[in-house]
Amino acid sequence: MLTNRITDIAGIRVGHATDLRLASGVTALLFDAPVVAGIDVRGGGPGTRETDLLDPERTVERIDALVLSGGSAFGLDAASGVVAYLAETGRGFAVGPARVPIVPAAILFDLLNGGDKAWGRFSPYRDLGYAAACAAARDFTLGSVGAGTGAATANLKGGIGSASAEVAGLVDVAGSAVRVGALVAVNAFGRVTVGVGPHFWAGPYEIGCEYGGLGAPAAMPADAFDWPRKDLSGAGASTTLAVVATDAALTKAQARRLAVMAQDGLARAIHPVHTPLDGDAVFAVATGRVPLADPVLDLARIGDAAARTLARAVAIGVHRATVPPGWAGPPAWADRFGG
Repeated sequence: MLTNRITDIAGIRVGHATDLRLASGVTALLFDAPVVAGIDVRGGGPGTRETDLLDPERTVERIDALVLSGGSAFGLDAASGVVAYLAETGRGFAVGPARVPIVPAAILFDLLNGGDKAWGRFSPYRDLGYAAACAAARDFTLGSVGAGTGAATANLKGGIGSASAEVAGLVDVAGSAVRVGALVAVNAFGRVTVGVGPHFWAGPYEIGCEYGGLGAPAAMPADAFDWPRKDLSGAGASTTLAVVATDAALTKAQARRLAVMAQDGLARAIHPVHTPLDGDAVFAVATGRVPLADPVLDLARIGDAAARTLARAVAIGVHRATVPPGWAGPPAWADRFGG
Protein backbone atom coordinates (compact mmCIF):
# COMPACT_ATOMS: atom_id res chain seq x y z
CA MET A 1 0.00 0.00 0.00
CA LEU A 2 1.37 3.39 -1.02
CA THR A 3 1.70 5.99 1.72
CA ASN A 4 2.65 9.06 -0.37
CA ARG A 5 6.05 9.08 1.30
CA ILE A 6 9.60 8.68 0.00
CA THR A 7 9.56 5.32 1.78
CA ASP A 8 7.26 4.00 -0.95
CA ILE A 9 10.63 3.31 -2.59
CA ALA A 10 11.49 -0.07 -1.08
CA GLY A 11 14.65 -0.12 1.01
CA ILE A 12 14.41 3.43 2.37
CA ARG A 13 13.64 4.30 5.99
CA VAL A 14 13.31 7.75 7.58
CA GLY A 15 13.80 8.76 11.20
CA HIS A 16 13.44 12.05 13.05
CA ALA A 17 14.92 13.38 16.26
CA THR A 18 13.10 16.49 17.51
CA ASP A 19 14.17 18.75 20.38
CA LEU A 20 11.43 21.28 21.14
CA ARG A 21 13.53 23.09 23.74
CA LEU A 22 16.24 23.54 21.14
CA ALA A 23 13.60 24.28 18.45
CA SER A 24 15.63 22.17 16.06
CA GLY A 25 16.20 18.60 15.02
CA VAL A 26 17.59 16.02 12.63
CA THR A 27 16.14 13.83 9.89
CA ALA A 28 18.04 10.73 8.76
CA LEU A 29 17.41 8.56 5.71
CA LEU A 30 18.82 5.05 6.04
CA PHE A 31 19.12 2.61 3.16
CA ASP A 32 18.73 -1.13 3.68
CA ALA A 33 21.52 -1.61 1.11
CA PRO A 34 24.00 1.00 -0.17
CA VAL A 35 22.54 3.23 -2.91
CA VAL A 36 23.88 5.27 -5.81
CA ALA A 37 23.55 9.00 -5.12
CA GLY A 38 24.16 12.44 -6.57
CA ILE A 39 23.65 16.05 -5.51
CA ASP A 40 22.91 19.42 -7.06
CA VAL A 41 23.49 22.60 -5.02
CA ARG A 42 21.88 25.85 -6.22
CA GLY A 43 21.74 28.08 -3.14
CA GLY A 44 24.36 30.69 -2.39
CA GLY A 45 24.98 29.65 1.23
CA PRO A 46 25.17 25.86 1.45
CA GLY A 47 26.50 23.76 4.31
CA THR A 48 27.38 20.15 3.50
CA ARG A 49 29.49 17.16 4.54
CA GLU A 50 30.96 14.41 2.33
CA THR A 51 29.19 15.60 -0.80
CA ASP A 52 32.38 15.74 -2.92
CA LEU A 53 32.44 11.93 -3.00
CA LEU A 54 29.13 11.99 -4.90
CA ASP A 55 30.91 13.30 -8.00
CA PRO A 56 30.88 10.57 -10.67
CA GLU A 57 34.69 10.39 -10.82
CA ARG A 58 35.09 9.70 -7.08
CA THR A 59 36.02 6.20 -5.90
CA VAL A 60 33.13 5.41 -3.56
CA GLU A 61 30.14 4.30 -5.62
CA ARG A 62 27.38 4.09 -3.01
CA ILE A 63 26.26 5.63 0.27
CA ASP A 64 24.69 4.17 3.41
CA ALA A 65 22.59 7.08 4.65
CA LEU A 66 21.78 10.77 4.25
CA VAL A 67 21.30 13.39 6.95
CA LEU A 68 19.33 16.64 6.89
CA SER A 69 19.79 18.78 9.99
CA GLY A 70 19.00 22.09 11.57
CA GLY A 71 21.67 23.94 13.49
CA SER A 72 23.64 25.55 10.66
CA ALA A 73 27.30 24.43 10.78
CA PHE A 74 26.77 22.90 14.22
CA GLY A 75 24.24 20.53 12.68
CA LEU A 76 26.88 18.85 10.55
CA ASP A 77 27.75 16.92 13.73
CA ALA A 78 24.51 14.98 13.22
CA ALA A 79 26.17 12.86 10.54
CA SER A 80 28.65 11.59 13.15
CA GLY A 81 25.76 10.19 15.16
CA VAL A 82 24.40 8.35 12.13
CA VAL A 83 27.90 7.07 11.31
CA ALA A 84 28.14 5.70 14.86
CA TYR A 85 24.80 3.93 14.51
CA LEU A 86 25.77 2.35 11.19
CA ALA A 87 29.19 1.32 12.53
CA GLU A 88 27.49 -0.54 15.36
CA THR A 89 25.54 -2.55 12.78
CA GLY A 90 28.60 -3.32 10.63
CA ARG A 91 27.68 -1.06 7.72
CA GLY A 92 30.14 0.90 5.62
CA PHE A 93 32.63 1.04 2.78
CA ALA A 94 35.15 -1.78 3.16
CA VAL A 95 38.81 -0.78 3.48
CA GLY A 96 40.57 -4.01 4.32
CA PRO A 97 39.06 -5.27 7.58
CA ALA A 98 37.68 -1.80 8.43
CA ARG A 99 34.27 -0.46 7.41
CA VAL A 100 33.57 3.26 7.04
CA PRO A 101 29.90 4.31 6.86
CA ILE A 102 29.34 6.79 4.02
CA VAL A 103 26.90 9.46 5.20
CA PRO A 104 26.66 12.75 3.26
CA ALA A 105 24.78 15.52 5.03
CA ALA A 106 23.40 19.02 4.56
CA ILE A 107 22.23 21.63 7.05
CA LEU A 108 19.79 24.52 7.25
CA PHE A 109 19.92 27.67 9.38
CA ASP A 110 17.51 27.79 12.33
CA LEU A 111 19.60 29.49 15.03
CA LEU A 112 17.38 32.59 15.45
CA ASN A 113 13.99 30.97 15.92
CA GLY A 114 13.55 31.33 19.68
CA GLY A 115 14.94 27.97 20.80
CA ASP A 116 17.53 27.55 23.53
CA LYS A 117 20.84 27.37 21.69
CA ALA A 118 23.04 27.74 24.80
CA TRP A 119 24.29 24.17 24.63
CA GLY A 120 27.78 24.74 25.96
CA ARG A 121 31.00 23.41 24.46
CA PHE A 122 29.50 20.71 22.25
CA SER A 123 26.25 20.88 20.33
CA PRO A 124 23.56 18.19 20.78
CA TYR A 125 23.41 17.32 17.09
CA ARG A 126 25.60 14.20 17.21
CA ASP A 127 23.22 12.64 19.74
CA LEU A 128 20.21 13.81 17.74
CA GLY A 129 21.67 12.17 14.64
CA TYR A 130 22.07 8.88 16.49
CA ALA A 131 18.50 9.11 17.79
CA ALA A 132 17.17 9.83 14.30
CA ALA A 133 18.96 6.77 12.93
CA CYS A 134 17.53 4.61 15.71
CA ALA A 135 14.03 5.86 14.86
CA ALA A 136 14.28 5.17 11.11
CA ALA A 137 11.20 3.38 9.77
CA ARG A 138 8.99 3.19 6.71
CA ASP A 139 6.26 5.19 8.47
CA PHE A 140 7.29 8.65 9.64
CA THR A 141 5.75 11.97 10.63
CA LEU A 142 5.47 15.10 8.47
CA GLY A 143 5.42 18.76 9.49
CA SER A 144 7.39 20.39 12.31
CA VAL A 145 9.62 17.45 13.18
CA GLY A 146 13.26 16.52 12.67
CA ALA A 147 15.12 18.96 10.46
CA GLY A 148 11.84 20.82 9.93
CA THR A 149 11.34 21.60 13.63
CA GLY A 150 12.82 25.09 13.44
CA ALA A 151 12.18 25.75 9.75
CA ALA A 152 10.35 28.79 8.37
CA THR A 153 9.52 30.43 5.06
CA ALA A 154 9.10 34.15 4.43
CA ASN A 155 5.52 34.17 5.73
CA LEU A 156 4.70 30.74 7.18
CA LYS A 157 6.13 28.00 9.38
CA GLY A 158 8.15 25.47 7.39
CA GLY A 159 8.54 21.76 7.95
CA ILE A 160 9.13 18.28 6.60
CA GLY A 161 7.16 17.24 3.52
CA SER A 162 7.16 14.03 1.53
CA ALA A 163 5.36 12.61 -1.50
CA SER A 164 5.61 9.78 -4.01
CA ALA A 165 4.37 8.90 -7.50
CA GLU A 166 4.55 6.27 -10.19
CA VAL A 167 6.42 7.18 -13.37
CA ALA A 168 4.00 7.03 -16.29
CA GLY A 169 5.09 4.62 -19.00
CA LEU A 170 7.89 2.91 -17.06
CA VAL A 171 7.37 -0.61 -15.69
CA ASP A 172 9.59 -3.52 -14.69
CA VAL A 173 9.45 -7.01 -16.22
CA ALA A 174 6.65 -7.96 -13.81
CA GLY A 175 4.56 -4.98 -14.87
CA SER A 176 5.11 -2.94 -11.69
CA ALA A 177 5.56 0.81 -12.20
CA VAL A 178 8.84 2.55 -11.53
CA ARG A 179 8.42 4.90 -8.58
CA VAL A 180 9.81 8.22 -7.44
CA GLY A 181 9.64 9.79 -4.00
CA ALA A 182 10.69 13.05 -2.40
CA LEU A 183 11.43 14.32 1.09
CA VAL A 184 12.13 17.96 1.87
CA ALA A 185 12.88 20.25 4.82
CA VAL A 186 11.35 23.60 3.82
CA ASN A 187 13.21 26.59 5.31
CA ALA A 188 13.09 28.94 2.34
CA PHE A 189 13.88 32.64 2.16
CA GLY A 190 10.98 32.89 -0.28
CA ARG A 191 7.29 32.04 -0.05
CA VAL A 192 5.61 28.72 -0.78
CA THR A 193 2.23 30.45 -1.15
CA VAL A 194 1.13 32.84 -3.90
CA GLY A 195 1.59 36.15 -2.13
CA VAL A 196 0.19 36.12 1.41
CA GLY A 197 -2.89 34.08 0.50
CA PRO A 198 -3.57 30.37 1.09
CA HIS A 199 -2.87 29.08 -2.42
CA PHE A 200 0.35 27.18 -2.99
CA TRP A 201 2.64 27.82 -5.94
CA ALA A 202 2.60 24.02 -6.30
CA GLY A 203 -1.20 24.00 -6.55
CA PRO A 204 -1.32 22.73 -10.17
CA TYR A 205 0.64 19.59 -9.20
CA GLU A 206 -1.52 18.55 -6.24
CA ILE A 207 -2.94 15.03 -6.21
CA GLY A 208 -6.26 14.86 -4.40
CA CYS A 209 -6.37 17.20 -1.39
CA GLU A 210 -2.90 16.52 -0.04
CA TYR A 211 -2.37 20.21 0.75
CA GLY A 212 -5.85 21.64 0.95
CA GLY A 213 -7.21 21.06 -2.56
CA LEU A 214 -7.27 24.79 -3.33
CA GLY A 215 -5.60 24.57 -6.73
CA ALA A 216 -4.35 27.77 -8.31
CA PRO A 217 -5.96 31.15 -7.48
CA ALA A 218 -8.70 32.24 -9.88
CA ALA A 219 -6.67 35.35 -10.65
CA MET A 220 -3.09 36.15 -9.78
CA PRO A 221 -3.19 38.42 -6.68
CA ALA A 222 -1.49 41.79 -6.77
CA ASP A 223 1.03 40.71 -4.15
CA ALA A 224 1.99 37.47 -5.91
CA PHE A 225 5.47 38.66 -6.81
CA ASP A 226 6.05 41.08 -3.95
CA TRP A 227 9.51 40.79 -2.49
CA PRO A 228 9.27 38.65 0.67
CA ARG A 229 10.81 39.90 3.89
CA LYS A 230 11.89 37.00 6.02
CA ASP A 231 12.79 38.05 9.56
CA LEU A 232 15.71 35.59 9.69
CA SER A 233 17.72 37.51 7.08
CA GLY A 234 21.39 37.35 6.26
CA ALA A 235 23.55 35.12 4.08
CA GLY A 236 22.92 31.45 4.79
CA ALA A 237 19.92 32.20 7.04
CA SER A 238 17.52 30.01 5.09
CA THR A 239 17.90 26.83 2.93
CA THR A 240 15.58 24.14 1.59
CA LEU A 241 17.04 20.63 1.68
CA ALA A 242 15.57 17.83 -0.40
CA VAL A 243 16.06 14.19 -1.34
CA VAL A 244 14.47 12.55 -4.37
CA ALA A 245 14.60 8.80 -4.79
CA THR A 246 13.76 6.20 -7.41
CA ASP A 247 13.82 2.42 -7.57
CA ALA A 248 15.37 2.58 -11.04
CA ALA A 249 19.00 1.58 -11.61
CA LEU A 250 21.12 4.70 -12.20
CA THR A 251 24.81 5.49 -12.44
CA LYS A 252 26.30 8.28 -10.34
CA ALA A 253 26.23 10.56 -13.39
CA GLN A 254 22.55 9.78 -13.95
CA ALA A 255 21.81 10.38 -10.26
CA ARG A 256 23.45 13.78 -10.57
CA ARG A 257 21.25 14.55 -13.60
CA LEU A 258 18.17 13.44 -11.65
CA ALA A 259 19.09 15.89 -8.88
CA VAL A 260 19.47 18.67 -11.47
CA MET A 261 16.03 17.96 -12.95
CA ALA A 262 14.44 17.68 -9.52
CA GLN A 263 15.59 21.22 -8.65
CA ASP A 264 12.78 22.37 -10.94
CA GLY A 265 10.42 21.12 -8.24
CA LEU A 266 11.79 23.74 -5.85
CA ALA A 267 11.44 26.41 -8.54
CA ARG A 268 7.79 25.44 -9.08
CA ALA A 269 6.98 25.54 -5.37
CA ILE A 270 9.01 28.45 -3.90
CA HIS A 271 9.29 32.11 -4.93
CA PRO A 272 12.04 33.24 -5.05
CA VAL A 273 14.37 30.27 -4.80
CA HIS A 274 18.13 29.56 -5.03
CA THR A 275 18.94 33.01 -3.66
CA PRO A 276 22.25 34.11 -2.07
CA LEU A 277 20.36 33.80 1.24
CA ASP A 278 19.59 30.09 0.77
CA GLY A 279 21.77 26.99 0.71
CA ASP A 280 19.33 24.96 -1.39
CA ALA A 281 20.53 21.43 -2.15
CA VAL A 282 18.84 18.38 -3.70
CA PHE A 283 20.17 14.85 -3.26
CA ALA A 284 19.10 12.06 -5.61
CA VAL A 285 19.32 8.36 -4.75
CA ALA A 286 18.62 5.22 -6.76
CA THR A 287 18.04 1.80 -5.20
CA GLY A 288 18.58 -0.04 -8.51
CA ARG A 289 15.55 -2.35 -8.60
CA VAL A 290 14.62 -1.64 -12.24
CA PRO A 291 17.17 -1.39 -15.10
CA LEU A 292 16.46 1.33 -17.66
CA ALA A 293 15.65 0.11 -21.16
CA ASP A 294 16.46 3.55 -22.62
CA PRO A 295 18.99 5.33 -20.35
CA VAL A 296 18.28 8.74 -21.90
CA LEU A 297 14.50 8.89 -22.35
CA ASP A 298 13.71 6.84 -19.25
CA LEU A 299 15.86 9.12 -17.12
CA ALA A 300 14.05 12.13 -18.60
CA ARG A 301 10.71 10.59 -17.54
CA ILE A 302 11.98 9.91 -14.03
CA GLY A 303 13.38 13.43 -13.67
CA ASP A 304 10.11 14.99 -14.80
CA ALA A 305 8.16 12.92 -12.27
CA ALA A 306 10.69 13.69 -9.53
CA ALA A 307 10.38 17.47 -10.07
CA ARG A 308 6.58 17.34 -9.81
CA THR A 309 6.77 15.10 -6.76
CA LEU A 310 9.25 17.41 -5.03
CA ALA A 311 7.01 20.44 -5.70
CA ARG A 312 4.16 18.57 -4.00
CA ALA A 313 6.38 17.62 -1.06
CA VAL A 314 7.30 21.29 -0.48
CA ALA A 315 3.65 22.31 -0.23
CA ILE A 316 2.85 19.33 1.99
CA GLY A 317 5.67 20.30 4.36
CA VAL A 318 4.25 23.79 4.90
CA HIS A 319 0.63 22.62 4.94
CA ARG A 320 1.41 20.10 7.70
CA ALA A 321 3.65 22.37 9.79
CA THR A 322 2.69 23.42 13.32
CA VAL A 323 4.09 26.07 15.64
CA PRO A 324 6.13 24.64 18.55
CA PRO A 325 6.14 26.17 22.05
CA GLY A 326 8.16 29.39 22.27
CA TRP A 327 8.31 29.75 18.49
CA ALA A 328 9.66 33.15 17.38
CA GLY A 329 8.83 32.85 13.68
CA PRO A 330 5.78 33.18 11.41
CA PRO A 331 2.47 31.33 11.92
CA ALA A 332 1.59 27.93 10.55
CA TRP A 333 -0.52 27.66 7.38
CA ALA A 334 -3.31 25.93 9.32
CA ASP A 335 -3.34 28.66 11.98
CA ARG A 336 -3.60 31.42 9.41
CA PHE A 337 -5.99 29.84 6.92
CA GLY A 338 -7.66 27.03 8.89
CA GLY A 339 -7.85 23.33 8.06
